[in-house]
Formats: sequence, C-alpha cells, structure tokens
Amino acid sequence: MDSTDQAYIIPLLEDDNSREDTKEYTGDGSVTIFGHPASRKHTGNWKACSLTLACFFCSYLAVSSIEKNLVSYLTEVLHETNVAAARDVSAWGGTIYLAPLIGAFLADSYLGKYWTALIFCTIFLIGMVMLIVSAALPLISTDPHVRLAWTDIVSSQYVIVFVGLYMVAIGFGGQNPCITSFGADQFDDTDEDERNKKSSFFNWRYFILNAASLISGTVIVWVQDHDGWLWGFTIAALFVALGAGTFLLGTAVYRFQKPGGNPVARLCQVVVAATRNFSKDLPSDCSLLYELHGQGSSAGGIKKLEHTTGLE
Repeated sequence: MDSTDQAYIIPLLEDDNSREDTKEYTGDGSVTIFGHPASRKHTGNWKACSLTLACFFCSYLAVSSIEKNLVSYLTEVLHETNVAAARDVSAWGGTIYLAPLIGAFLADSYLGKYWTALIFCTIFLIGMVMLIVSAALPLISTDPHVRLAWTDIVSSQYVIVFVGLYMVAIGFGGQNPCITSFGADQFDDTDEDERNKKSSFFNWRYFILNAASLISGTVIVWVQDHDGWLWGFTIAALFVALGAGTFLLGTAVYRFQKPGGNPVARLCQVVVAATRNFSKDLPSDCSLLYELHGQGSSAGGIKKLEHTTGLE
C-alpha cells in the first residue's frame, strides 16, 4: 500500500472514531456527578428521570395534604378566626409560588439543579419535622408526668407551626422547578429519540401531579381528621424523606448541566454586543455568528441559540 492510499484511509478511520464518540456520549454538553462526559447508555433517560418523578410525587403529595386542610388546622387547633386563617393560608400559598424564583436563580446561576434541589429538600424536611413537633406539643402538655418549660403552650405551638409552614413553603417551592427541569435534562435534545421521550416525561409529570393531589385529598386528609394531625404530618414527612432518598439514589446515573453564572452579567453583555454590532451586515453563513464551532458554547452550561430570521 503506497502513501497515497494511506492518506485516504487515515481520515476515514478518524471519522469513524469521532462518530463512535458522538454516539457514546451525549451531544448537549451534559456531564456526570464527577464532571466526566455523560454516557448515552449508562446515564440519563427513563432510569434517571423516573427517580425525579418519584421525588416530585412524594413532595407534592406532602405539601398538597397540608394545603387542602390547612384552614381546618388553623381554626380548630390554633383557634384562629376564619378570616385570619384564610389570610394566613393565602400568604403561605403565595410563598410557595414565589420561592421557585429563588430556587431557579440559584440553580441556573451558581449551584446547579441537583444541589439546589437537595438543599431545598432539606429545608422542606426540617419544616415537616417542626410541624410534627407542633402537633405533638398539646399531647405532651396533657401528660401529668411531664412539665414543659414553656409557660404558654399555645404561643409556643403557634410559633413552631408558622416557622415550620414557611420552611415547607420555601423548601417545596425552591425544589419544585429544579427537580422538574433536572428530570427533563436527563434526555438529550440532540438525539431525536430522546427528544421525543422528553415530551412523554412532562405528560407523566402532569399525571403524577393529579395522582398525588387525589391521594392527599382523600387518604391523608382522612387521617388528619380521624386519627389526628400528628399522624397526618408524620405520614407527609415520611413521604418527603422517601422522595429525598429516592432522588439521592440516582446520583450516579444523572446527567448534569453546568450552571451558567450570573444571568444579569450575560444580559448586559448581549446589550453591549448588540449595540457595537448594530451597523454591521449579517454573514451569509449563520454559523459565523457563533464564537465556537459545533454544539458547545464558550459560556459553560449554556446551549447555543439557533439563528432566526424572524426579526429581519
């Protein structure tokens, strides 16, 4: 074989190796917990996202069981008026809807979705434990063999209840967007088959949300009304712990997207770059608009945005 034949064969071999690497690893830049490129075969997909769905089911079941019967708890146990109880429930529910802003910002900018979800799961679980303690205080105070250091058991219970409730609201609200988007990250957008599975993931999430709401509104609320709030809060706390443990089980098979840094700085960079390049003509090849070739971006954890002619 002469040198000319070898010159044609070597590039072909290199192309085959590059194709094998492309098939072996994900094309969206995801990595493992150790920072290595994520394998298509051994990470992600349904085996990973199913654990995030289980965590979401347990978390939503717990918070939904509190939300559906919270007015009854505040009026019957803490002896609030209906107006005060409705006001407190509205403020608590608003905290649940505002907390995702904090969790999403920390996850996308600094900590990543996995670690942010774990931190807020811990806050969630601590809040549930405080609710269990608040439900147990009246039972302890009625025991003639036990003397409490608190002079006013009602005020102590009131403080513990609301601290626990708002820890639950912040914990659940902060972890909710992280777990959902982290589950979606387990599918590679550059692979058509996995991209189709991602749409099924959101369908399953919506089904699980409704299933958890149904179970919490029937079984756990029934336990709260018939067996007491101590059992109701304990069951909810066990579900939160089960969800957190299930989420941890998949650490080795998860795919991780690197956080992209402060979004405010990136936004300012876009404004400055757009101002500088306002008078320049667009190149005919849209690939020249990017600073790097291929799927990756110069900013870690950021995917390239496709060029659009919609604003021309």
